[in-house]
Amino acid sequence: MSEETIQLDLNESGVAVDLPLPANNRDGVQGVPYRPVEFRDDDLPSALERAAAWLRQTQDWLGEPVDVIAVHLDYDDRHGNPYYDLKLLCNEEDLAGVPKVMREHEGSATGQ
Repeated sequence: MSEETIQLDLNESGVAVDLPLPANNRDGVQGVPYRPVEFRDDDLPSALERAAAWLRQTQDWLGEPVDVIAVHLDYDDRHGNPYYDLKLLCNEEDLAGVPKVMREHEGSATGQ
């Protein structure tokens, strides 16, 4: 039984460098545990639509559904902040691109 090391290309926060990032500057991938991906807006349907678009784009990139552990909705009523704070708590291995890299590695090992 041989043991191979697979190198992941991660940024300083531990997610894959080519992971699709949320498009709006109010949104972003946060730290661990469970890698919250945050979508903030004064309009909840807009935040939900951006979250859905990001999930679709990331699913296409990953090659399988993103493991969303939980969805958290909160609000921030401080002046000057977006009111809604929607967070998708995602499996950090998915955001690091592990399933994608494993498939690519298996494909190159079999010559595909």
